[in-house]
Amino acid sequence: MMQLQEERFFSPDPAQRRVALNLYTQVKDLPLVCVHGHVNPAMLAASSYGWGSPVDLLIIPDHYIFRMLYSQGISLEELGITPKAQESLFTPPDHRQIWQTVCDHWHLFRGTPSSLWLRDELRNIFGIEEKMNSANAQKIYDLLEEKLRSPVFQPRQMFERFHIEVLATTDAATDTLDHHRAIRQSGWSGRVIPTFRPDAVVNIDNQHFAANIERLSEVSASKISGYRSYIAALEQRRRFFKEMGATATDHGATSTYTEHLSETEAERIFQRALRGEASTDDARRFTGHMLIEMARMSVEDGLVMQLHLGSYRNHNALLHERFGADMGADIPTASEFTHNLKPLLDAFGRERDLTLIVFNLDESTYSRELAPLAGHYPALRLGPPWWFFDSLNGIRRFFDNIIETAGIYNTVGFNDDTRAYPSIPARHDLWRRASADWLAGLVVRGIIDEEDAAEMIVDLAYRLAKKAYKLEA
Repeated sequence: MMQLQEERFFSPDPAQRRVALNLYTQVKDLPLVCVHGHVNPAMLAASSYGWGSPVDLLIIPDHYIFRMLYSQGISLEELGITPKAQESLFTPPDHRQIWQTVCDHWHLFRGTPSSLWLRDELRNIFGIEEKMNSANAQKIYDLLEEKLRSPVFQPRQMFERFHIEVLATTDAATDTLDHHRAIRQSGWSGRVIPTFRPDAVVNIDNQHFAANIERLSEVSASKISGYRSYIAALEQRRRFFKEMGATATDHGATSTYTEHLSETEAERIFQRALRGEASTDDARRFTGHMLIEMARMSVEDGLVMQLHLGSYRNHNALLHERFGADMGADIPTASEFTHNLKPLLDAFGRERDLTLIVFNLDESTYSRELAPLAGHYPALRLGPPWWFFDSLNGIRRFFDNIIETAGIYNTVGFNDDTRAYPSIPARHDLWRRASADWLAGLVVRGIIDEEDAAEMIVDLAYRLAKKAYKLEA
């Protein structure tokens, strides 16, 4: 049977463990504020939604799981991932067999966040106490299939059971937000809001950039003929997203580089991009310029600006060619902020009307650059550990390296950043436990007292995210 200790993830030191449990107890039932993630709004737009099989829900969408299995020689085809060139011909394995394959190799995940999350999901959401292994695979599959057919496991019912106060999705700048409109019109009380993600129409090294600009013209009902009309179309889309409830934007870039271009130079690069003639340097400079432009727009329209940095996307070229993007072969890269982000901060870092939340995959920058920068510039806030570091030890390292210089009030609490809908409560619970234990360590060492810790744990679990993302009203 699967054991979930009430004091899991806490220090073995009895004094720290006592304080940690007391702090965690104060926040474990607080509502979940899910300010950044990738849940498909379509599942919440319909009153009745079909999950498919347990594999459709828990395995196929989860690159955390299949990247580990791939590292051990298991092909993506064995896990039900369809090759692009064989889409019409490919017959995936039976989903029971896929589930068996995953369970046969579940020992690979011991000690990883995936193991902690899924263990929590099975026990606390689906009421399954069996451990994932070869012997229990089919029994667990049967139990999950039965649960997923039950009305209480419909997305909206789970949303309410998870005690989600607000959930933000991530949506392309060209999205019509029809699913969000359907949610609004359905009469359901759940608060689901979009987030403006313009990468496909900003990063000009995207091979579909010209087609994406055509789509931007269509949805903005404007003819984009040059840089100035392009900027106007983006501003129009931001207004539309805000009308649909958005409070934030989200931007992904490999580099932290920012540069202010003249309108003439931006126009030249934009026209080269439309013709498919832009160079690598053009792409670096244009993206850097557009980050400053997006900060300028955020000052004007009030949308919080999120910046996710430092991932070398699709590192495995053969896998990318065979299966497409986002197949788990993304690798963190080194980043530099002090010089690269300076043009943006020179322009808007002192603006109190801008909230710029930075997420980074280079942990070496935490204490050297990010904490001092966030501890100085009024506009800058630090997002929680992201992606590879959204883990128990990653959270501890974040606190150890950031808080001494920046304090917790230049951070923004937690976001789950997940596509795996049932993992949302487990991810928030891990953050709350890790936060409680870290604060308890400060208490037993006499750095803070329990009264301050009690206020700080509520901030880390709940209030910081609401304030940073302007969700308090």
